[in-house]
Amino acid sequence: EWEEEDFFWHTRILPILRELEKREDNIEHLCLACTKLHQALGDGNMLGKRFKRRNILLKTLYKLVDIDSDPLSLKLAKIILAMKVDGKNLVSVCKLAFKICRNENNYFIIQNDTLLDYLLQVLWNEDLQTNHEALVYCMAALKVMSEKEALRLKMVSKGAIEMFLELMKQINNIKEHDTYFSKLGLLLVQLTATLRILASCALARRQLSPSAAIPELCVALEQRSGDKDVCIWIVSVLSKLSTYNDFCAALADCSRCYIVFLALLNKYQKQQDLIIRIIFILGNLTARNDQSREQFFKEKESVNTLTSLFQTYYELDLNALTWHHDRKGENQPKYPSEAEDVLIKLIRVLANLSIHPRVGAALAAAHPLVGLLVTVLEYKSVDACEELVINAATTINNLSYYQVENSAVQEKQLHIAEMLLKLLMSDNMDAVVEAVRVFGNLSQHHEIRDFIMQKKIYKFVIALLDSKDREVCFPACGVLLNLTVDENKRDFLMEEGGIGRLIDCLQDFGPADWQLSCLICKTLWNYSENMASTASCFGGNTNALLMLLTALLDEEVELECSLDKDIKDCQRVYWEREFKPVAEKLLDRIQSHHS
Repeated sequence: EWEEEDFFWHTRILPILRELEKREDNIEHLCLACTKLHQALGDGNMLGKRFKRRNILLKTLYKLVDIDSDPLSLKLAKIILAMKVDGKNLVSVCKLAFKICRNENNYFIIQNDTLLDYLLQVLWNEDLQTNHEALVYCMAALKVMSEKEALRLKMVSKGAIEMFLELMKQINNIKEHDTYFSKLGLLLVQLTATLRILASCALARRQLSPSAAIPELCVALEQRSGDKDVCIWIVSVLSKLSTYNDFCAALADCSRCYIVFLALLNKYQKQQDLIIRIIFILGNLTARNDQSREQFFKEKESVNTLTSLFQTYYELDLNALTWHHDRKGENQPKYPSEAEDVLIKLIRVLANLSIHPRVGAALAAAHPLVGLLVTVLEYKSVDACEELVINAATTINNLSYYQVENSAVQEKQLHIAEMLLKLLMSDNMDAVVEAVRVFGNLSQHHEIRDFIMQKKIYKFVIALLDSKDREVCFPACGVLLNLTVDENKRDFLMEEGGIGRLIDCLQDFGPADWQLSCLICKTLWNYSENMASTASCFGGNTNALLMLLTALLDEEVELECSLDKDIKDCQRVYWEREFKPVAEKLLDRIQSHHS
């Protein structure tokens, strides 16, 4: 065998090495010689570590590395990697591969080459602790490759996802007291940065099993909480994956994820790039279900952490506004600003949490938090930052639902009403609707009903009934229903044409929305409590209302409301239990007074 190898060396390999040693300036010629050499080494079974003259070969190749030609470097890198080098030689060749990959101009030669295969072999075969430095450069090269779609898809098809997760698992198994722990931070940065790119690829996500990937990412995040760069990349991966239901569910199942997120929020409070991603993840988690909301709320200092963050970014935003105000004429700040962006996402978390009955009731009594929400309505206009103001109003609306002892919302309700008045006067319909929703809850209190009458807000609310939009009409009817609780406030409905508009609403929505129809009938029931005659109460609208109620109480009409069986069954229950009783009573009252 040795004689055969010796003969092959002298007849096939040595002549090519002599060609390379001449180091002619003809790069094309050198590249061609490298291609022939790689082929010959493969033919002679001389790739790998067992080849006796391996060192002579490698010395010749390393002498060519300093020639400034990426196509030549690519050929050399593949041969050197195929020779299974280790130690410093492996570090050098991985550095060379990274240098080639990061040059945008080399995209096409890399795309049509097999360098990717060699790098994946290094990742899969090399020992993590012995070759961690080489793996950093190898992973950095793969990260650059993953930025290009063609290479990204090729990478995924070759099983790279499994390799990356296995590598992360190995890194996670090295604990903090280990000598290598701190040395692996750079590798983890490159690995998680690559996973962030792959998280946006549908093909990659299909291979990235939620039950395998999410727990490893959470372990890495907890272990590396002191390394901000690692944290940012892991959180970036999680923020992307949390937008998909299966990954979000897997994250919610990681029992310690909320503890880790809260610890990071406290540790890196002013690191906006990290904070905003964690808040975004919490927004996705708390949007899922009541279990996630309660789990987060139960963690120690969860509300205090959110309140502290709110205060910090409110002050940062206020300072930025002051700074820009003092420099009129200079470049105006972009909207939303970084601080506003954090506040938008933070308030979204609060809005989600407040949906849970126990959590919402507790937040309604959290005076510092409610104070900050009201402050947003005070210092921000809807024109300046629409999403921030509307999110704040939505959260106040959710909290105003809870009639709890020591409610901060109820304590500040008149001040909140003043702030809502600004939203009602804006040209932004979303802001208007949100303000009316809050008034729908707050108007259960007589002070707010007096405020609505005093400021003539009822006129505006009645006008909204003309919108023909269920999302607008429903909260408007809620406010009117509450106003008609007070006897001395009922006449406004006739004076402002409210009766006709309510009947029009009933006509427009009728069987399509029994909930809204029920609300309208309750409003008319309250309004007509002390009527002397239908003419004095409903005027010229009496006959139209009688005909409409008669039609809506007909079961045949009710059955035609929906073709979907589940929706039809649900609507039937609501029609029978909610709409029918109040509509029948209203119809009887009108008929008994109608001549």
